[in-house]
Amino acid sequence: MEQYKRKIYLEDKPRAEALEQILAACELTPEIDYLGTVDALGRVTAEPIFARVSMPHYHASAMDGIAVVAESTYQAHEQHPLFLKKETEFCFVDTGNAIPSPFNAVIMIEHVHIVDEDTIEIIEPATPWQHIRPIGEDIVQEEMLFPQGHTLRPADLGVLLAAQQLVIPVVKKPVVTIIPTGNELVEANAELSSGKIIEFNGTVFSGFIKDWGGEPKLHSIVKDEPEKIKEVLLEAAETSDIIVINAGSSAGRKDFTVHIIAELGEVYTHGVAARPGKPTVLGKINGKIVVGVPGYPVSAYLALEWFVRPLVCQYLGIPEPLRQTVTVKLGRRIVSSMGAEDFVRMNIGYVDGQYVANPLTRAAGVTMSYVRADGLLIVPPNVIGYEQGETAEVELLRPLEEIKHAIVFCGSHDLTIDLLSSGLKRARTDMKIVSSHVGSMAGIMAIRKGEAHVAGIHLLDPSTKQYNVSYVRKMLAGQDVVLYPFLKRKQGWILPKGNPLEIAAVTDLVRTEANFVNRQKGAGTRILFDLLLEEAGLEPEAITGYEREMFSHLAVAAEVNGDANCAGLGIYPAAKAMGLDFVPVADEEYDLVMTRSFYESESGRQLLAIIQSAAFREQVEQIGGYQVVENPVLKCLAEEVKS
Repeated sequence: MEQYKRKIYLEDKPRAEALEQILAACELTPEIDYLGTVDALGRVTAEPIFARVSMPHYHASAMDGIAVVAESTYQAHEQHPLFLKKETEFCFVDTGNAIPSPFNAVIMIEHVHIVDEDTIEIIEPATPWQHIRPIGEDIVQEEMLFPQGHTLRPADLGVLLAAQQLVIPVVKKPVVTIIPTGNELVEANAELSSGKIIEFNGTVFSGFIKDWGGEPKLHSIVKDEPEKIKEVLLEAAETSDIIVINAGSSAGRKDFTVHIIAELGEVYTHGVAARPGKPTVLGKINGKIVVGVPGYPVSAYLALEWFVRPLVCQYLGIPEPLRQTVTVKLGRRIVSSMGAEDFVRMNIGYVDGQYVANPLTRAAGVTMSYVRADGLLIVPPNVIGYEQGETAEVELLRPLEEIKHAIVFCGSHDLTIDLLSSGLKRARTDMKIVSSHVGSMAGIMAIRKGEAHVAGIHLLDPSTKQYNVSYVRKMLAGQDVVLYPFLKRKQGWILPKGNPLEIAAVTDLVRTEANFVNRQKGAGTRILFDLLLEEAGLEPEAITGYEREMFSHLAVAAEVNGDANCAGLGIYPAAKAMGLDFVPVADEEYDLVMTRSFYESESGRQLLAIIQSAAFREQVEQIGGYQVVENPVLKCLAEEVKS
C-alpha cells in the first residue's frame, strides 16, 4: 500500500485552466446512431439533414371554398354578379385538397352564394393563385432542414416526417460510467448503522448526465480497495466514453483515486481553485477522460457541472447552456478567501421592486441547501467577499418568474412555515415561500432593510414579560409594519428518550454536565435561554456547549437524538418529530411582522387566508404543541410604531 501513501497537498489550479486541459486531452470521435424520427426527440443531428420531398408537393387549397379559373371571374361585380357552373367553371374544395386542372384560384366559401347544387354566384373576381399553397411553400425538396449539431425539438420531428426523413443520423450519446466508492456506502434500502451512508450521488449524477444528453451507466458500490478500484476503472475505460469516480479524490487515508489514475494513466489536475469542489481529480486512462469528484454532494454536483457537462457537450458538438443571471441586493454579508472561486448557494426573493438574496449554508455536504437554492453567487478568486446591502450578479437555478412570485420569509424557525408553504403552493401554483432561518432579531432587521416580506419572531421582553411588541416598536420605529398574532407554542427542554439525566431546570445542565445544544445569537430561543441563565444566577461559561449553535429547532432535536448526554431548548413539535422527551419551560407567542404593503397585497391576503383556514388549523393541531390564534387582532399597528 506504500504506493497509495496519503497525499496531503492539493493543487489550486484555476478552474478554466483545468477545463481547457481536459477538453484538449479528450480524444473521442463521436459515433453516429441512426434513429427513427419518432424516437429522436432531444437528440443531436450528426450530419446536415435535407428534405426528400417538398411540402406541399402539389398545389393545395389554403381555404374551404371553390376552385376557379381566375381569368374567367374578372367580370364579377356587385352590380353584375357572375354565375358559374359546377365541374366546367368551378369545383368545391376543402383546405388541403389538390387543385385540379385547369383551375388556378380559390374563392372562400364565405364569399360564394350557392344558387343550386350546380350553380354558384360570385360578386368579386379572383386573382391567379389566390388562396392556393404553391409546391414547396413550407419545405422545398433538397432544402437543408437542420444543420449538424442541432438538438431536435418536438416541432422539428414534424418537419422531418413531412419531408419524408424517417430515419436520421444523430450523434451517439456518450456513455458516462459512474463509479461510487467507499466502505461507508450502502444502498438506499439497507439497514442503517452508525458510520454508514446511503449512496445517492450516483442517481443524481445519472439525472444530470441524462439532462445534458449523455447516457449514464451506474456501477454498483465499490469498496475502498485499490485493486478492485483499478479493475473497475480499466473495465470502464473499455466500455464507456467518460468515467466519473465518486469520492476518494481528497486527502484522506483511503483516498486512492489520484494514485490509481496516475498508475493506470495520467493525472492532469488534483485540486481546483474553487469552493466547494476543490479536491477534484482530472486525468485519463486508456484514452478516456476520468473525472474524480469529491464525496460531499454539493462539491460533487458542482465538479460534475464544471467538467463533465463540457465534455458531454463537446462530444455532442453543441454549446454549453448558459444560465440566466439577475442582479440582487445581498441581505447578509458574504465572506470569502482570496485565491479561489466561491460558489455560494442563495435564496432569492422579490421585495419592494428589487431582488434580494440571502446565502444558504455553505457546507459542502448539505444537499438540501442545493435543493432549496434559487441561484449561485460566484465570488471571483480576487474578491474577499461582499458586504450586506451590496449588489451582485447571481446565476439562476430556477426560472425568474417563479422567484418573482415568492414570499420572502425571514426570522425564527418554525415547523408550521413548511405547512404554510405547502398550502400556498396548493392554492397558487405560481407562488411559494422562501424561508431563511436566521433568528427573530435578524428577521426584524430584514424587514427594516426591505429584504423580506414577513418575519417570524418570538422575543420575550424580560422587563414586561410580553412577547414581541416592544422589540417591534423599538427596532422598526417609523416604519409602516404590522404585527400579526400567529401561534402560541410551548418551549421546553428537548431531551433523550427517558430523560436519563433527569433534567427539569437550567441548573440541571450544570449539575449533570450535559452537552447543551444552543441556538444562534439573535434567535428567540437563545434570548429565552439567556434569561433562564440570568434568573438562575448562572454564567454562560458554566454551560457545556453554550457556543454550539444550530439554526433550527429540528437541528437541535437531531443533535439531541444522537447523544444520550445531550440537551437542548426548543419547541415541542421538534422533540415529538424525533421521538424525544420534552419538559415544558414556557408558553410563548410566535408572531409575524409584515410590511404594510405586503399585508395589504394580494400575496399577503392569500397567505392570511391560508393561516385562517380550517384546513391549516387542523394540520397544525395534528402536530401538537401549537395553538393557532383565532380571530387575531393586530398587536402593533403601523401608527403605533411610527409614534
